[in-house]
Amino acid sequence: MAVKDYIRERFFPHMWCPGCGHGIVLNSMLRAIEKLEMSKNDIVMVSGIGCSARISGYVDFHTLHTIHGRALAFATGVKMSRPEVNILVPMGDGDALAIGGNHFIHAARRNIDITAIVMNNRIYGMTGGQYSPLSGYGIKATTAPYMNIDHDFDVVELAKSAGATFVARTTTYHIQQIVDIIQQAILHKGFSVVEIMSQCPTYFGRKNKEGSGVDMLKRYKKITTPIGSKAKKENPDLIERGIFVQKEMPEYCAEYDKVIEMAMKGQ
Repeated sequence: MAVKDYIRERFFPHMWCPGCGHGIVLNSMLRAIEKLEMSKNDIVMVSGIGCSARISGYVDFHTLHTIHGRALAFATGVKMSRPEVNILVPMGDGDALAIGGNHFIHAARRNIDITAIVMNNRIYGMTGGQYSPLSGYGIKATTAPYMNIDHDFDVVELAKSAGATFVARTTTYHIQQIVDIIQQAILHKGFSVVEIMSQCPTYFGRKNKEGSGVDMLKRYKKITTPIGSKAKKENPDLIERGIFVQKEMPEYCAEYDKVIEMAMKGQ
């Protein structure tokens, strides 16, 4: 199948603002799926609410567009009932780690075979530019006109601590890396977390004087570096990107099947 076979063309043009990074994520995700030669019937995409969640409306898979912060809860139900399908859950930073934070850490703890894609634009874009749990100290937002004093979550460290068995980070500037990481995340048998730093020029960029979408993309090149690079040692403020965790552990659905087998045997 070609990339165009995975999209619902009748729903284009998309609703994202000019310069938004979410279209890059959609493109890269579809290219990863194309490379894996996956059947559309073997994929279920579950999303919540927000700019990022609209991604489910543009793909020609089985999809659920659910409620804010609960995408992983719905996805867990789908996976438990149909463990043979591949579950993709694209979420925004607020959707995943504000109202959805509890679901996030417990999905990671269970190690259920779901691929969680956190599209991190550090802002609530759909509802007017409020700061999110990933915005960070000192940034400006509609609800923080002077500055935000909340410290942000580190998605990678949070996912690692909660028990995710595949954890990665990249940016919308590094398109080939997105494709490669999403491929590996889908193939991984366990809970996979892929953080993708994605620009929002409309709210975050404008409020924090970071310029256009292109300017923000170029900034990702400057402020990130591969894991363990010499540049990171020279400048600790650089954000590392790549695969941080990739390990094998018992997967939740497979372990649940063992419980059912024991129950059927009367053990």
